[in-house]
Amino acid sequence: MASVPAGHPYVYATTDAEDVALLRDPVPPGATLPGQWWPPPLLDPNYLIGQIDSIDVLHVHFGFDATAHEVLRDVVRILDTHRVPLVLTVHDLHNPHFVDTTDHLARLDVLVPAAAEVITLTRGAADAVLARWGRTATVLPHPHVLPIEAVGAPRVWRPDPVVAVHAKSLRANIDPLPVIDGLLSAGRPHWSLRLDVDDDVTSSPRADELSQTRLDDMRTRGVDVRVHPRFTDDELLRYLHEVDVLVLPYRFGTHSGWVEACFDAGVCAVVPDCGFFHEQHDFPTYRCESGVPDAVTLRSAVSDAVDRIRAGSPREDLGRRYERRNERTHVRRQTTGIYRRLLAEVAAAA
Repeated sequence: MASVPAGHPYVYATTDAEDVALLRDPVPPGATLPGQWWPPPLLDPNYLIGQIDSIDVLHVHFGFDATAHEVLRDVVRILDTHRVPLVLTVHDLHNPHFVDTTDHLARLDVLVPAAAEVITLTRGAADAVLARWGRTATVLPHPHVLPIEAVGAPRVWRPDPVVAVHAKSLRANIDPLPVIDGLLSAGRPHWSLRLDVDDDVTSSPRADELSQTRLDDMRTRGVDVRVHPRFTDDELLRYLHEVDVLVLPYRFGTHSGWVEACFDAGVCAVVPDCGFFHEQHDFPTYRCESGVPDAVTLRSAVSDAVDRIRAGSPREDLGRRYERRNERTHVRRQTTGIYRRLLAEVAAAA
């Protein structure tokens, strides 16, 4: 099976290595980073035609935003000619890196109708796929993000829970400032507020939104502001044990790995009602209309999250670990079953 990409945690989590031979990512021309898979050569028709005899199934997840929809049509034609099934997992109906969704949908307009199987992560996303393309998508939940031994690990109980917002690098769908402002207006009884920012935000087109002056102003208003390099996996795990509630400041999007990481770590996420973040897990939700968070429902959701944290147990949650392990096994079996069925259909039609 060739995956776009192959070297991605989600792909590892959903691929049964005992039954599926996952081809490694080809190195793109001009690659400058270790493990770089983008832009994906498998979506270059000239490269694909040279590799097509070694591929039984092509499974596309991410990275097709680098390929024009006209080129994707050529990719689809090659796969069809050589009877290689295309499997598409629709992670994003609205690409989180771009405000304008036109180009992303144009690419999906090619891939979704052409796919032999469409997969997505939530019922709401499947309904959206059906409404736009008339395709019935298989719903497979996102497996655990943290290492399984870290899922449900014991937590520190804090009398004043830490409510956190992470601005990351201010990609297009992240807007922490209205969230911070809405939370500061709440008075914050018995909880503290923390903001994290990746230090490469200075190269973002929106860097001026988190200027040093603005960050200093938030500090004077009681926000624990931390600017640092992007977390390593170990640092992310520590971070999730330093915070209790994580407010996701998305102004648009579809699904989020951060929601899954919070669930794994016992952090109560607070999510907007745009996209389908609220369907991934039963977390408090706030209204977000036209990308603007509603302050009243935001504060109510955070209050609910703080109450849940206070009512929770800091002890190890073995039930959560067991649930997530079984869920991953289920998703792997279902995905492998899809590959086997598609290949049987190809063989039967030969």
